[in-house]
Amino acid sequence: MVSRPHGGKLTNRVLRGKRRERLLEEAEELPRLNLSFDYAVDVENIARGVFSPLEGFMIQEEYLSVLYSMRLPDDTPWTIPVTLDVDPEEISGIKPGDDIALFYNDEPIALLNVEEIYGWEKKEFAEKVYKTLDINHPGVHKTLNRKELLLGGKIDLLKGVPSNFDKYTLWPIETRLLFREKGWRSVVGFQTRNAPHMGHEYVQKAALTFVDGLFVNPLVGWKKPGDYRDEVILAAYEVLIEHYYPKNVVVLAVLRTSMRYAGPREAVFHAIMRKNFGCTHFIVGRDHAGVGNYYGPYEAWDIFKEFPDLGVTPLFVREAFYCKKCGGMVNEKICPHSDMYKVKISGTKIREALRSGARPPEYMMRPEVADVIMSFENPFVGD
Repeated sequence: MVSRPHGGKLTNRVLRGKRRERLLEEAEELPRLNLSFDYAVDVENIARGVFSPLEGFMIQEEYLSVLYSMRLPDDTPWTIPVTLDVDPEEISGIKPGDDIALFYNDEPIALLNVEEIYGWEKKEFAEKVYKTLDINHPGVHKTLNRKELLLGGKIDLLKGVPSNFDKYTLWPIETRLLFREKGWRSVVGFQTRNAPHMGHEYVQKAALTFVDGLFVNPLVGWKKPGDYRDEVILAAYEVLIEHYYPKNVVVLAVLRTSMRYAGPREAVFHAIMRKNFGCTHFIVGRDHAGVGNYYGPYEAWDIFKEFPDLGVTPLFVREAFYCKKCGGMVNEKICPHSDMYKVKISGTKIREALRSGARPPEYMMRPEVADVIMSFENPFVGD
């Protein structure tokens, strides 16, 4: 049985038919707010249920509740505030109760009914969500450059945000139907912002041992320099699934949202989104959504103890390494051998090899995966 939506009901704020046509026309006459790509895709994620039970950008009560207790005011687990920041001059003359049109690339994509306009402390947000004020943390840097006020209120989607990945786009209402059609009673979700190496494959297949299906759900959107480009990740997974997974046990679809790099809080946030897609289980990396050394080695696992009511089962599969003595991929729980036999699967070393035009060793990355990555002229963000 696929999981119930978070909060009990799948949000649907998508306008259709004559009402949509009428409001599309009216949007041209309303006060306008231009959105970046990150905010535009979050609008669509709200409307199509990825962020269920949210129906809009958070009002102040929701924002503060999530910031301090990691729960919505009704006690539903939620770990990262979903907010829309604006400058005062952008909303001059706007007051609670007004409707504004949200535009992306000069096209109206949604209406926002303004419920609240409120101030926020960026440093407080950074300290709570990222557990640091170090501006070298990409999430902190981004937060401190956000705008002065927050707008809270429900949204109604007029049209979707154009995507380069339509082939890989499935919304929660569609994945839930697909999992049922496949007869999957249990589904494990896998979050990634990387092309797959042997450690990822090991973890996924270990999880697949216990469930009916695997939902590989790469995050496409803003990432820090040095991360793999979205199209590279998808091409790499296509070839891995084709050559190394049984037929009909994997669904590959994208999640369009930005990486927050919020470590433990983001691990729970990622689990909630996959629960909305219909996953019953979710693989949590040891350093899930981490960056640098800002989070402890098992913080992303420990935080789940605070959410026995999450409604999705976290799977803590230990980090895999190659053991020369065992002759394969193993983890510390099943390998008895000393460190002299163990080879860590280093993402940094894999990137260095790929950048130099060399295949990483086969115990680190499948040759087909390495070849498809190297077929791209610039496989990494910022290159």
